[in-house]
Amino acid sequence: MRVLAALAVSIVASAAGAQVSVQEYPLPPRVGAHDVWADPAPGGPVWFSAQRSGELGRLDPKTGKVEMIPLGSRSSPHGVILDEQGAPWLTDSGQNAIVRVDPKTRAVKSWPLPEGTGYANLNTAIFDKAGIHWFTGQSGYYGRLDPKTGDLKVFEAPKGRGPYGIHATPDGTVYYASLAG
Repeated sequence: MRVLAALAVSIVASAAGAQVSVQEYPLPPRVGAHDVWADPAPGGPVWFSAQRSGELGRLDPKTGKVEMIPLGSRSSPHGVILDEQGAPWLTDSGQNAIVRVDPKTRAVKSWPLPEGTGYANLNTAIFDKAGIHWFTGQSGYYGRLDPKTGDLKVFEAPKGRGPYGIHATPDGTVYYASLAG
């Protein structure tokens, strides 16, 4: 049985320093949990990409119940983040697509990368302050998706292979790290 460890971590400040408690949750076998994103709402679920099984996992930390949501044929999700409405978004290398799951209905919507992009090896993503979804592809790509219009643009990284971690600052600047560049 695989275990997704340290999902519920609480830190309590004290005069002697921080105290940390760790709670482990068992997962179904062979899911290949990769990335995790906790809903910021109190008691909210914890979402995780199940890379090996091609699913999105949803953990209820109060009950320990795990729900698996299939993402589609050839799915191999890597990164998972939430938008402002609490919907999980995934970078899916297997489908070469950005994927969104409705947290209420579990409906899956995907935006395949433009034809001719090639295998991007999609990794991580972030939303900027305007709600634009930015993502990296370790094969030498980064890109953006406007969820309101569906406009998806992919750019070749100036230094080629390597784009990986990505983040946006409060002023809207987007940075990514290049592992190989």
